[in-house]
Amino acid sequence: MPHSDVQSDAQRRSGRDSQIDLHLDPDALSACVSCGLCLPHCPTFRVTGEESYSPRGRIDAMRSVVSGSPADAQFVDFMETCVQCRGCEPACPSSVQFGALMEQTRVALADRRLITPRWQRLGFAALGRHRLLLVGSTLLAVAQRLGLVPSRLGLSRLPIRRPKRLQSTGTGVWLYVGCVMDAWQRDVHHAAAQLITSVGETFAVPERDGCCGALHTHAGLHDATRSLAERTMASMPGDAAVVVDSAGCGAALKDYGHLLGTPEAAAFAARVVDVNEWLAERIDRLPVPVEADRRSVIVQDPCHLRHVQRVHQASRTLLAHVADVVELDDDGLCCGAGGAYSALQPGLAGRIRERKIEAITRAAAQSGAFDLASANPGCSMHLEGVLTEMAAGDRPLVVRHPVQIVADALRPGP
Repeated sequence: MPHSDVQSDAQRRSGRDSQIDLHLDPDALSACVSCGLCLPHCPTFRVTGEESYSPRGRIDAMRSVVSGSPADAQFVDFMETCVQCRGCEPACPSSVQFGALMEQTRVALADRRLITPRWQRLGFAALGRHRLLLVGSTLLAVAQRLGLVPSRLGLSRLPIRRPKRLQSTGTGVWLYVGCVMDAWQRDVHHAAAQLITSVGETFAVPERDGCCGALHTHAGLHDATRSLAERTMASMPGDAAVVVDSAGCGAALKDYGHLLGTPEAAAFAARVVDVNEWLAERIDRLPVPVEADRRSVIVQDPCHLRHVQRVHQASRTLLAHVADVVELDDDGLCCGAGGAYSALQPGLAGRIRERKIEAITRAAAQSGAFDLASANPGCSMHLEGVLTEMAAGDRPLVVRHPVQIVADALRPGP
């Protein structure tokens, strides 16, 4: 039985059941040998227990449509309920590029208006208009205070006021600030800037704020993604490294070479580096922590840091400079945030999050840690909304970006 939170909408939109060309590479589809090693790493399969909500089940559905079956409501549901965490890819012995298959399938469905209805497209369009996004975010924060935002979304408290916009200090590296990250977690940028300065480097902030297109990619909005990618590249010219403190944005920026298919895009993508990755390579240049007592910090790996960029060890190197790192026992499973997934599929996202919360609670009980490090805004906000209501001993678990934890530990006391 379908588990989509928007199944009725999917049925309405796919009332135009028809054959559709997904434009999928047959060799890429046939690479899956249905061995099942992906199943334990798929969050939607873990919470539903249904084969159709697994990577190989979704690939089987793709094969069916490629063979001529209609893209009906059930097919749309299978595609829309994928978190796109890509946790299946490292586990696959055949190196199936499931993420690419899912992205292309969603492009085909979005082009036919079978997914991503107009109201969603309007929301995604706002991400590329930064002033509008800032105003909208403030209004959403006010609505939160008035109890108008559904609690089942589990969002953390959005800021009504933000720190001042960062000012460039030089041209050593670009510090990418993005869209939602700058609207909702600008304090992370300030912490990243502090650490970049601490290792003796200067940074430049793009004059034109923009969106990397990561959420548009998830939604199948290919043309909008390409347009945003070109604008983002133009905002950070030259050869300096592009340092990114959002795992999802970093993964998107590193994929520009594939997305645009030009030498210029490939060169830009090669300059992109996650902030944890960049700082870990300069760990010996960071100051010695001010406090003698080391605290314990639990690490939650965002999927796009662990499974896509595959640089999640860097956050541990950085955190170990000031704290004792505590691992989760769930083998890096997705938390259910998935960009806009937690808003579009709150039921499934909530069930996936429950498993992650259980793992975090176990780690907190065993270690006595009160801090959870997460290097992606979607993950941190998805988890924080629940964790702040829980307490480990007499203190709540606090979710922060690794750079915030390290910057606080290195900041002189009063």
